[in-house]
Amino acid sequence: MDDPAYRRLEEWLTRLGTAAVAFSGGADSGLLLALARDACGGRVAALTLVAPYIARQEISEAIAFAAELGVRHELIELPMPQSMEDNPPERCYLCKRALYARLTDVAEGMGFPAVLDGTNLDDLKDYRPGLRAVRELGILTPLLDCAIAKADVRRISRALGLASWRKPTNACLLTRLPFGQRVAMPTLQRIEEAERVLIGQGFDWVRVRLHGGAARIEVARDQRARLLAQSESVVVALKALGFHHVTLDLEGYRLGSMNEPAG
Repeated sequence: MDDPAYRRLEEWLTRLGTAAVAFSGGADSGLLLALARDACGGRVAALTLVAPYIARQEISEAIAFAAELGVRHELIELPMPQSMEDNPPERCYLCKRALYARLTDVAEGMGFPAVLDGTNLDDLKDYRPGLRAVRELGILTPLLDCAIAKADVRRISRALGLASWRKPTNACLLTRLPFGQRVAMPTLQRIEEAERVLIGQGFDWVRVRLHGGAARIEVARDQRARLLAQSESVVVALKALGFHHVTLDLEGYRLGSMNEPAG
């Protein structure tokens, strides 16, 4: 492929020779895994986190993606760390610290000396405390090292025919809760099911954020009018799940909106 970003990443991975990829099934780790498979001559494995705060649909899609690529795929169980039970502002750091310590142990046991993370250049623009854990534990970040941004990831993935090229950025279900809220499994399940309802109605870029008993829905800006047109059925479905109020965020889908100041 005559693409400078692609060539940089391919050369980086070829020099590495073998690696285990922290694989969520999203666009970033999906591209990383696909290129590592080819550049490392098949000496690659996908390691996917299975935790109470990861949507089941994401796990299913990661399994299907890895199977399509024909790479070795391991699911790594991780219980809710006690330090995250109150959804603290540093939850991403605490999660990544626990996750990558576990992945490093698993990778070493499988004979892989390095673990690769899909952080891209645009991630530096957002609140990402998990990056500190990545650096502390010596996790490799090929996309970042090769100055590859999200637009590059999507362009290359599309050219390679990867289904993940337009997949929305995924994030754990804890990002739907305000900082400091006690995490309860029924709450996470209700949020996950609410998003599943909306995805089933064709809203692929969607978040359901929780505020007390209210659901704040974010969809892509060009889908807001359609959501309003379907609001009656959406309200019925989400109230049946236990939400007392259902609202539409007029700013639309955006990353990290729970990190924004309330004032």
